[in-house]
Amino acid sequence: MRKQTATSLITDTSPVSTAVAPVSYESALEELEKLVMQLEGGQMPLDQLLAGYQRGAQLLKFCRDKLEAVEHQIKALEGTELKPWAQE
Repeated sequence: MRKQTATSLITDTSPVSTAVAPVSYESALEELEKLVMQLEGGQMPLDQLLAGYQRGAQLLKFCRDKLEAVEHQIKALEGTELKPWAQE
């Protein structure tokens, strides 16, 4: 018997994306926003809700990791303390 994963429960016609790594922060954020709208819609079967929640958690971690990496880069460029950003 084949073991099913959360992503294998989703069919090709499902509104929830499969667990493909996002290409960029912006694409992950866009997918996460769409996923939240689908989940809040309340029209998904339980197995798709679970898979959607898991995908959302993956996307959220991806976005947080990207933001943290950028913050570390900025700290390296500006010293150990982030300076307030002022628009000119």
